[in-house]
Amino acid sequence: MKKGIIALSPIIVFVLFYLVTSIIAGDFYKIPITVAFMVSSIYAIILFRDRPLMQRINSFSRGAATEQMMLMIWIFVLAGAFAHSAKSMGSIDATVNLALSFLPPSMIFAGMFLAACFISLSIGTSVGTIAALTPIAVGLAQETGTDLAMMTAIIVGGSFFGDNLSFISDTTIIATQTQGCRLSDKFRVNSFLVFPAAIVILVVYFILGKDTHAPQQVEAVQWVKVIPYLTVLITAIFGMNVMAVLTLGIILCGIIGLCTGGFADIYAWFGAMGEGILSMGELIIVTMMAGGMLELVKQHGGIDFIIRQLTRRVNSKRGAELSIGSLVSLVDLCTANNTVAILTVGDIAKQIGDRYGVDNKKCASILDTFSCFTQGLIPYGAQLLIAAGLAAINPVSMLPYLYYAYALGVAALLSIIFRYPKRYS
Repeated sequence: MKKGIIALSPIIVFVLFYLVTSIIAGDFYKIPITVAFMVSSIYAIILFRDRPLMQRINSFSRGAATEQMMLMIWIFVLAGAFAHSAKSMGSIDATVNLALSFLPPSMIFAGMFLAACFISLSIGTSVGTIAALTPIAVGLAQETGTDLAMMTAIIVGGSFFGDNLSFISDTTIIATQTQGCRLSDKFRVNSFLVFPAAIVILVVYFILGKDTHAPQQVEAVQWVKVIPYLTVLITAIFGMNVMAVLTLGIILCGIIGLCTGGFADIYAWFGAMGEGILSMGELIIVTMMAGGMLELVKQHGGIDFIIRQLTRRVNSKRGAELSIGSLVSLVDLCTANNTVAILTVGDIAKQIGDRYGVDNKKCASILDTFSCFTQGLIPYGAQLLIAAGLAAINPVSMLPYLYYAYALGVAALLSIIFRYPKRYS
C-alpha cells in the first residue's frame, strides 16, 4: 500500500501544487501549468532513487518522446501554423461571418455543438475536431460577446461525442478488439448512453443561447477566404489523416492569402506560420513533461497499484462494471491518454468481465465511455490543452462548462447502477 501511494505521489504533488497555489493566489491564471508540471517532474526524478540519476532522466525522456507524444506534438505544431495563418489572412473572420449569416444568435451554442458532434463522428478524432473548429468558436465568442471559455468548451464536449461513438475512432477499435466484439455491437450499446446525453445537452445549449446577442452588423462573407476551413472540414469528414488535413489547410491559406492580399508577400505567410507554431510552445512543453512524469509513475508500479486496489473486492456483475469504469478512468488520469488507458486495462477488463458474466459489448462500451468522460475533463490532456492553446486561455477555465463530458459520465454511471440497457446488462 505504502509503496503504491509513493509511486503515485508525483501526480498528487502536481494536483496539490497547482490547486493550492492557485487557491492561495485566488486566480487559476496566476500559476502557469508548466511550472506545476516542472515541480512534479523534478520531484518524480528525485523520488525514485532506485537507479542512478542519469538513468532516471533517460526514463523520463523516453516517456516524454514516445511515438504517441511526438505525433501529438506534430499535430500541435501544424494546428498552430494553420490557425495563425488562417487568422492572419482573414479566413477565420470570413468563416465567422458565414456562421453568423446562417445561424440566428439563439442557435450559435447548439449549432457549434452539433457541428463538433457531426465532424467528430465522421472523422473519429477529438483532437482533429478541436483543431478545426476552435478558431471559429473563438471568433464567434468575440463577435457575440459570449464567454470564450464556454464557447471553447462546447467544441471540446462535442468532439468527444464522435471520439466515443465513431466506427473509426481509435478508442472504439481498441475497446472492441480487447473485448472480442464487433464495432456495430458496441455502437448499438453506446448509442443508448450517448444519444440521450447529447440530446439533453443540446436542449441546455438552446436554453443558454436564448439571450445571446447578435453583432450589430455582420460583414459581407468573403467566400474565397472560407475555402481553407471548408476544405479542412470536408477532408476531415472523409477520413483524411489529421496531419494531412492541417497541412492542406496551411497551403490553401498561403495561396489564397497571397492571391487576395491577405499576406503582403510570402514572408508574411511564413511569419504567420512561425508565430502560430511558437504559440504552441507551452502546450508542447506540458505534453512532454506529463509524458515523462507519468512514465516514471508507471515504471514504479503506480498504475499496477491502482489496478490491484480496484479489483480486490469485486463480487457481482454491477461491481465488476463499476470496477472496470473506475479502472480505466484512473489509468486515464495517470496517462492523460484515453487510448493508452484502454490498451492498458483492456485485458484485465476482459478477465473481470468474463469472471462475473459482463456482456463483452457492454464492457467495451464502459471502457470507451468512461475513458472519454475522464479524458474530457483532464486539464493536462491533449484535447483541453490544444483547445486552450488555440483559444489562448487556461485549460482549467473550461472545466465548469464541459457539460457534455459531465453528462456522459452520469449516463455511463446510471447505466451500471440501473442495469441499462437491459438487453446487454
